[in-house]
Amino acid sequence: MMETAVMQQRRRRPARLAGWLISLIALVLVVYFGFTSAAILHDASLQQLHPADVIVVFGAAEYDGHPSPVLRARLDHAFDLYKQGLAPIVIVTGGAGGDANYTEGGVGHDYLMQRGIPENNVIAETLGTDTAQSAARVAGIMRENHMRTCIAVSDEYHVFRVRKMLEREGIKVYLAPRPDSRPHFLPWRIVGVLREATSYLLWQLYIT
Repeated sequence: MMETAVMQQRRRRPARLAGWLISLIALVLVVYFGFTSAAILHDASLQQLHPADVIVVFGAAEYDGHPSPVLRARLDHAFDLYKQGLAPIVIVTGGAGGDANYTEGGVGHDYLMQRGIPENNVIAETLGTDTAQSAARVAGIMRENHMRTCIAVSDEYHVFRVRKMLEREGIKVYLAPRPDSRPHFLPWRIVGVLREATSYLLWQLYIT
């Protein structure tokens, strides 16, 4: 009978250890998402209108050669920053995204030219398929042109991850998210922040 009790205790021990390990992992994730979400919300509120070498507009969807409302809003914000004289060059990012005829970067390039920015002052990055690739390619373009500082334009919850990716490439980053780009419905805001925090975590795991 005593041997049976000892055996039962030995069987319970791994189960208790697994329970503690799961609890520890859950606690770490809660702390991580708490701190990261706070950082995302902090960066979302910034408008760092500081002179820089270049304005970088991160791409969004385009429809048959026309910018989507989200992309247009980002481009318009970048145009306003350019007209304020904060940077002499604008880089627009984004690949084809399944469109055989147009790229997000190319559509953004043409849109800004139509608004009056000279062709020599707009650069299209057209091969990036996600934020990390676009950030790396933008950093390459900047290094080739002896540029070290940028104003990053994207949506409010996106700019935290943009800044981290560009800083890893050695770029000094100022943030200028397009205004009023957070979801208006509170549950959607929570989902948006958690999605960005998850994307940032996955990127960190990928680069380590």
